[in-house]
Parts: sequence; structure tokens; C-alpha cells
Amino acid sequence: MNADRTPALCVVAPEPLLTVEIEADRVEGAPEVHVHPGGQGLWVAKMAESLGARVVVCGPFGGETGALTAHLARTEDLELRPTTHGGGGAMVQDRRSGEATEIATMPPEPLDRHALDDLYTTALVTALDAEVCVLTGTQFDLGVPPDFYGRLARDLAASGCLVVADLSGEAAAAVARESATALKISHEEMVDSGFAQEASVPELRRAAEKMIEAGPGAVVVSRADEPTLLVTADRSYTVTTPPITTVFHRGAGDSMTAGIAVGLGRGLELPDAVSLGAAAGALNVARHGLGTGRRDQIESFARRVCVETVD
Repeated sequence: MNADRTPALCVVAPEPLLTVEIEADRVEGAPEVHVHPGGQGLWVAKMAESLGARVVVCGPFGGETGALTAHLARTEDLELRPTTHGGGGAMVQDRRSGEATEIATMPPEPLDRHALDDLYTTALVTALDAEVCVLTGTQFDLGVPPDFYGRLARDLAASGCLVVADLSGEAAAAVARESATALKISHEEMVDSGFAQEASVPELRRAAEKMIEAGPGAVVVSRADEPTLLVTADRSYTVTTPPITTVFHRGAGDSMTAGIAVGLGRGLELPDAVSLGAAAGALNVARHGLGTGRRDQIESFARRVCVETVD
């Protein structure tokens, strides 16, 4: 493993968003307004780039808001492989109360058959030139079928590409049937999707082991403020970060996914990659931005993450 090595990542982002965030007044009567590229895929990509990876994002960037999102993403040193149709979503949030209140949301354009085909082949070819491919999901109904993710995980794994998936619902179930390197999923989603009957560690571990029998090499179960559970075919671990006061809770999971992918791209063993991801996720909640952080701070904090084997 070479910690100074620059891994190449491909992030599949079916749902890029333009995000406008209104923060507390800098001076009386003058709120701060921030405009960023957003959506799960771009938040993962931003954190991965912060950790020193070369990141290429595949996704639809259509319409005037999509074009602006693409411009902002490029100013943050992300390479893009835009597809020809779809995209253009936007979200405006007021955070002055300390919580995110949505003022206006414009869902992205749904992806038709041609757009899905274009996204699939663009992602496949781009990922084959990378070391790790990260599959991210959607919060809106864009018409992306679960098999889109299952086929992509299958085809990439067959060519030796490492695949990290951060998905939920039927999309997660589709990848759980394929040979992905790691599937990251929250404990709530494990229960809500019927993978686990309850959120206890023994039940989550049992469910993850059953998933591994069908496909992925590892399952990473994030558990909010509780230690992350890492399950592989050989053993299980808990991954615990030092406690941190939360400033803004959203974005921790996406930052964790980015850290795991970057760690694997550097050649870290899976527990060490998850430690890096846990550190990225923990420090992200101490900041106001999503998918933001400093590499030196995250790597230093990762040395304080505790990994223990589960009996």
C-alpha cells in the first residue's frame, strides 16, 4: 500500500443536483447564500477528490441547471463524462434554523431508454479505465431500474474493477446478488428493505452474511451514532470513531463511501479502508458542507478509529 498514491475513481451519478443553501446571517439582514454541485454521486466525488483521488463522474447534466452544476463540479477539480439526456435537477434549502428546510425542489428529468443506455455504456467504459467504481443512487424516481446497477456491478467485477456500491431498496438488492467488492447500506435500510428483521448487531450481522453468500465480498452497515459494522466472508468487525458534536448530520454516509473507495484504490485492506471512510464521515458532520473535508485532518483522525473483531 502506498498512501501517497493517487487512485483513479469512477463515480456513477444518475442524479446530479444544483444545490442552493441559505445559511445564517453573516450580518443582520444579510444571509449567506452558497451554490454547489450536489446529489449523492457528486458529494461522494467531492470527498474522494479531497482525499487525493483522481475522480471522473458519469451522469446526466442536461438543461441550464445541469450545465451550471457541471461547471461548478469542474471548478472543484472533478472530471465529467456527461451523458446526452436527463439531469437538470435543483434544490434550494434554508438552513438558518440549524435544520435543512426545503424551499423549492425541481426533480431531474427522468431517464428514458436512450438516456439509460448512454449512461450505462459511458459508466462501463470509464470505470474500466479506473481502479474503483462507486455506484450511487437516486432520491427521485428517475426510472433507473435495479438491474442497471446489478448489470454494471457484474460486468465491472468480471473485468477486475473494484466496485463500491452505496444504494438502498431494490437497487441494493440487485447489487447484493453480484460480486461487488463492498456494499454499503444503513442499518435503517437493512430493516426497511427486509434484509434484516431488526437493527441489533447479531441480526444485522446475520443478514449481511446472507448477502455475502449471494454476491458481494463485504457489507458495510452504517449505524448513525453507533459503531459501523463491517462483515466479510471470514470475519466481522465494529469500526468506532471518537465522539464528535454534530453540526449538520447529512453527508456522513456519502463521505464514508468516498473514504472506503479511496482506501481500496490506495491498496488498503478493507478494515483500514473502512476506518478511513469512518473518519471522513465523522469529520463531515462537524462541518456545514456536504462531501467536504481536508485530507490531512481525515487521515490523522483515521488513526484514532478503533477496529475490533466481533466474536
